[in-house]
Amino acid sequence: MSDRTLCYLASGKPAVVQHTGASRILPDAEGLLRFRSIDEAAKALAAAEADYERHGRAARALVEEHFDARRVVASVLERALEPRVAPVPKRQGVDLPRELLADLLDGTGRVADIRRLKERVYRLEMTNGPHRSVVVKRLEPAVAQRTRLVAERWLPALGLGDRCPRLLATAADGASASIWHAFEDLGDETLASDPTPDRVAATVDLIAQLHTRGARHPVLPDARRYTGALGFAYFTANVQDAIAALEALAAADIEPPPEQAGVTERLLERLVGLRADAARRAQVFEEAGGPDTLLHGDLWTINAFVEHTAAGPRARLVDWDRVGVGPFSYDLSTFLFRFPPEQRPRILECYRQAVAAAGWRLASGSELEVLFDTAEQARYANRVIWPALALVQDHAAWGFPELAEVERWFDALDAAGAMQEVTR
Repeated sequence: MSDRTLCYLASGKPAVVQHTGASRILPDAEGLLRFRSIDEAAKALAAAEADYERHGRAARALVEEHFDARRVVASVLERALEPRVAPVPKRQGVDLPRELLADLLDGTGRVADIRRLKERVYRLEMTNGPHRSVVVKRLEPAVAQRTRLVAERWLPALGLGDRCPRLLATAADGASASIWHAFEDLGDETLASDPTPDRVAATVDLIAQLHTRGARHPVLPDARRYTGALGFAYFTANVQDAIAALEALAAADIEPPPEQAGVTERLLERLVGLRADAARRAQVFEEAGGPDTLLHGDLWTINAFVEHTAAGPRARLVDWDRVGVGPFSYDLSTFLFRFPPEQRPRILECYRQAVAAAGWRLASGSELEVLFDTAEQARYANRVIWPALALVQDHAAWGFPELAEVERWFDALDAAGAMQEVTR
């Protein structure tokens, strides 16, 4: 909008201007009338003339609300003078958007320190302001969108809105086309750091609530729009894509280092066998997989935090980047395999009892073995795709060592009846 148009509006005169795009601030038909064609322009002029005083009042109100110099200049100065993270030790190599800091510091706080927790994740220690510390994450736009929906829409719809960290602020990073999220800091007491039976039980209870409340819930169609499908189709797609990538690698005739000799052929043979076994697995999913539900998608014990309350341990889940929709077994197999084999049956029984309270009845041990094994095989197949493609496209030096590592995962899954150790 031009300065001249603003002057007309500020003097109480309605304006007729060209429509240049959707706006959350500018009106289309009161005070400021926007047109897309000659006919619309003529109608706008006639409308303004027909009720000039009302449109004049609306014009003045518009600039008072959005273009008052005291508001605009104050906002500009706040952003210009707001301290960035640059004064914090530069070894962290991160510079946060001013908009994010302005929301977090609320005009009075200061960033005292910043510490890298892991890739793209930092803890900000602050003085004054409304927060002592927060955790900030730099996310791809699609991931940022679905994690925001988890915190603001999907978990609240399930009555679990307080079981993830509160999302305190968001801001776009124009330099990298990514989105920063600032979350409530839950501290360092992850389940991985202290996996006592009562803390494990509290986490299992939360997982069971997520699965039973999410099943057949109206939130699922919305979740499907923004997330991946983690059911049986996830298995078939990853197996097929891994086979295609390995076949391309074999055709490229790239010689592996001696210590990884034959890894392409062995993995290809394994995956072709999984593809041949798909029909049997699909039948088990049909009979015992249960309904689709909302899944965390990355249930490692480092993503569970347990606090002690007057009512007992209370779990919360973080890092919802891989949230999806699918059967309970996808989440549960991930969680179970983070524990020693001798502890898995007890944890599974804890989950079985927790979902029974909601009317669920889990499948038999042999059927659960197939469900869990399929979820693990699908994840491993997914990890085959990327090093194979990197070798074909870029001759990436890390490709064959990574394929060999995935082969070791497959071998460990085969060894000593790993799945039977979970269900017996």
